[in-house]
Amino acid sequence: MSDKLRVLLTAFGPFPGAPYNPTQPLVARLVQLRRPALDDAAISSHIFPVTYAAVDRQLPEVLAKEKPDALLMFGLAARTPYLRIESRARNAVTMLWPDAANTRSSKHGIAGNADALIFGPHTARLLRAARLTGIDARPSRDAGAYLCNYLSWRAIENVRGGGPKLAAFIHIPLLARSGAVRRKGAPRITLEELVDAGEAMLMEMVQLVRKARNTTV
Repeated sequence: MSDKLRVLLTAFGPFPGAPYNPTQPLVARLVQLRRPALDDAAISSHIFPVTYAAVDRQLPEVLAKEKPDALLMFGLAARTPYLRIESRARNAVTMLWPDAANTRSSKHGIAGNADALIFGPHTARLLRAARLTGIDARPSRDAGAYLCNYLSWRAIENVRGGGPKLAAFIHIPLLARSGAVRRKGAPRITLEELVDAGEAMLMEMVQLVRKARNTTV
């Protein structure tokens, strides 16, 4: 049995209005990283279809399979031109927009009248790590009311239920693809810049989990 730290990276597939989801190539690049600082870490990845049913079914399955110490999730915020480090998951689900299976939520909330769930103070460390790479990264208290927020909520539930020690959700901007027209007034963040920031946050997560392990030994 490997004693390595285990980190699970997640991304989303395409969804209505976003036929190209840059979280997939980002996670593909991060899972291939080979760094001395990651020698004691096993990095795995999972791509979620953008459906509520897929999150409910696949999240428990992949957590049971990979048994990660940390969960670092990425989602697309197409209208935001910078990186967003989410600090919480709201008890909210949109009834307006269907998921990729054309399913709409039948209720506004995820769990009755529960308050928002907080990721934890480590999100400030991830924000600092990302900013040190030079990328425009900002804190966020609103993960929306779509699948990114829904996955965040389910992930925090699993952390509180004895699953991963840490979880975090990062919203990334829509990248300009080759030959695409740059949106007026929107600074373009490249995939390479995202990979650098993603690597910094991954390193920070590994360091946090390593410290948590050492304090419980």
